[in-house]
Amino acid sequence: MSIVKYRLKEVAADFGMAPKDIAEVVAKFSEKPKSNSQVLTDVELNAVFDYLTQKNQISSLEQVFSAKSAPKAEPVPAKAAEPAKDPVKKPQPGKDNSSRPQPQQGKRNPAPAPAAQQPAQPAAPASQSVQSAQPVQPKEPERKRERRVVDTSAVQVNANRFADVDNLVSERVQNFQGGKQRIGGKKGQQQNKKDNKFRGNKSRNEEQEKLRRLQMEVARKAPVTVKIPDEITVGELASRMKKTAGEVIKLLMKNGVMAGINQTIDFDTAEYVATEMGCKVEREVTVTIEERIIDDHVDTADELQPRGPVVVVMGHVDHGKTSLLDAIRKTSVTAGEAGGITQHIGAYTVDVNGNPVTFLDTPGHAAFTSMRARGAMCTDIAVLVVAADDGIMPQTIESINHAKAANIPIIVAINKMDKPTANPDKIKEQLTKYDLIPEEWGGDTVICPISAKTGMGLEDLLEMIIVSSEVLELKANPNRRGKGTVIEARLDKTKGPIATLLVQNGTLKQGDIIIAGTAVGRVRVMTNDKGRTVKTAGPSQPVEITGLADVPAPGDEFNVVTDERMARELVEQRRQAEKDAKAKLTQKVTLDNLFARMQEGEMKELPLIVKADVQGSAEAVKASLEKISNEEVRVRVIHAGVGAINESDILLASTAGAIIVGFNVRPDAAAQANGQRANVDMRFYRVIYDAIDEIEAAMKGMLAPKFEEAVIGHAEVRMTYKVSAIGTIAGCMVKDGKVSRDAKVRVLRDNIVIHEGEVGSLQRFKDAVKEVTAGYECGMSVVKFNDIKEGDIFECFVMQEVKR
Repeated sequence: MSIVKYRLKEVAADFGMAPKDIAEVVAKFSEKPKSNSQVLTDVELNAVFDYLTQKNQISSLEQVFSAKSAPKAEPVPAKAAEPAKDPVKKPQPGKDNSSRPQPQQGKRNPAPAPAAQQPAQPAAPASQSVQSAQPVQPKEPERKRERRVVDTSAVQVNANRFADVDNLVSERVQNFQGGKQRIGGKKGQQQNKKDNKFRGNKSRNEEQEKLRRLQMEVARKAPVTVKIPDEITVGELASRMKKTAGEVIKLLMKNGVMAGINQTIDFDTAEYVATEMGCKVEREVTVTIEERIIDDHVDTADELQPRGPVVVVMGHVDHGKTSLLDAIRKTSVTAGEAGGITQHIGAYTVDVNGNPVTFLDTPGHAAFTSMRARGAMCTDIAVLVVAADDGIMPQTIESINHAKAANIPIIVAINKMDKPTANPDKIKEQLTKYDLIPEEWGGDTVICPISAKTGMGLEDLLEMIIVSSEVLELKANPNRRGKGTVIEARLDKTKGPIATLLVQNGTLKQGDIIIAGTAVGRVRVMTNDKGRTVKTAGPSQPVEITGLADVPAPGDEFNVVTDERMARELVEQRRQAEKDAKAKLTQKVTLDNLFARMQEGEMKELPLIVKADVQGSAEAVKASLEKISNEEVRVRVIHAGVGAINESDILLASTAGAIIVGFNVRPDAAAQANGQRANVDMRFYRVIYDAIDEIEAAMKGMLAPKFEEAVIGHAEVRMTYKVSAIGTIAGCMVKDGKVSRDAKVRVLRDNIVIHEGEVGSLQRFKDAVKEVTAGYECGMSVVKFNDIKEGDIFECFVMQEVKR
């Protein structure tokens, strides 16, 4: 049994009413129908019938009896009941022609008939009340169809809008007469269908093609907007303007610009060409990768928070800078430096009366000019250390200039006041020549007499540093991505590149992706100046990190970024820019310098390869050695690097005939063997003076007979023992040569020299011996050195006199 669907338009037709009127009736009791074809539910039908019954009450029962005597209409399909299909019999508003859907018939209701003649169905009790209540009205006369004539002469029509309509419609469609022609039997009909389908596709394609042409014509009339960068090729400009390259080149030639299709023209020329060709020009703003990934927004006053000062300690060599820091930190840094001279930059954080102060210790030797300049540029206050018995020296003057260039306040600390020859007034007088006038003389330069040895005046100095920092109102925003400066960088054999960073703004976190110059990487391990591992580092905090892919250059700015792929792309761009800059610096032979080059051929050249333990030292040694060229010999450093001397250095030296200068580094075993085979001269130094003096003497031909070290053997530490009376005893295996009791020893860790001294004791089993040869085990101790670890190498050597 199927349920008949009774649509709104059918109900309207059966009642002889407009669908709109029925829709309004339905809307009063439920949701308004969306279309005339919507199927009405039983509830909606009941509501319609009840409503019409109430609105169409009969006056007397005679109408019902008169309706019974009327002839019964023949049932016809519902479609026949529509007014348009049955001009003879029209439905009347007073008749109920719908009844209700008859579930048992499975059909639509019969044609309109008087409601009294419809048999009552048990399934539709609501319809019975409607049928009994419907009044029977007299039949209206048939309406004749009339022809209506509309006068359009007064209507204004813009005929130009429809000018292209005929062109969009194919001829076949225009000439179509209507009707289908039946040809032949079934086979002919199938062929006819195929032909019609082919013709339909063809006509559709023709119409689409014409429409496309019309759109192109319209687009051609509208001005094209062209975005032009600062520089653009002729071909690219033509492509953006939707013109041919020939047209652009022709216009350029008219204006005296001879440019080919692949040549670049500037924005002004391109703008003129585009304007002449009727295009609208917009300047294209190119956003670089650096601008996209590096956070450079300016911090607001609400975001800023107070930070500790960063103080750089500057001055002449051996005036007591590191000793001053030792006295402040109550530690001994000087003892760890070779010859008592600072050759690396150090960053330390000290708590001064609850205020954290970061100190940067810079070298004072002339070779470390660039390191002093870096130290001044990334700090807030400069402490100028001057020895009371020595006065103003060349590096003191240079330090003053660096501080003035960085525009930072200078606090002068007159050191060594404990010496009887101290003369602070003479130093104050010398300082006035460099615009540093003491406060007691009416100036604004703070001068503190101190003694790093006895601790005199240190409290006053620290107090003045705190006061100066408060005047500066130093602030930073810790709630942003970290940025700062690379203080120092070196290459460790086991850990890889290690960089000392000073965070200047934001917070550096473990796991951050950082980009520093041409190095990029992720922060793996972060260590503070006390040697403790930390997770975060805020503003003004120095940390040592691992995880970079390369050794960055000291002085480079580092930034924390979020996109590692784009960071690597930016690093590649920077490397290429550096390469291009170096290529431009390479002088080419021209007529102007040809004669000078020919004369230069008489000049001898001394090629050198410099290897150091940290990048800053490598730069300093390179710069110092290149300065000592004289009239006969020119020193040229062909390579400067960080880390142990390796086989590639030996290969480069043998090819170029160069001498290898090792500063605080040693060759590995393979490099040592290759160097001996290739007769490559390798010289090793721990103090920069020795390297400069020796090479200067060699260049001047005044090399005096000297003592040269001769390595007699190597021993590897297998185990260590701590003895309270002696210190650390190393259980060793002699690898090659021999180990002698009266020889000197150099302690190597990853081929980096960490100590040089004398053999304290040498024993085999329980007996003290003079020497132990290769292949035997022995116990050794080193005088005044206990930081021995398993895997260290003891290099034993003796000093031999070499006659010139």
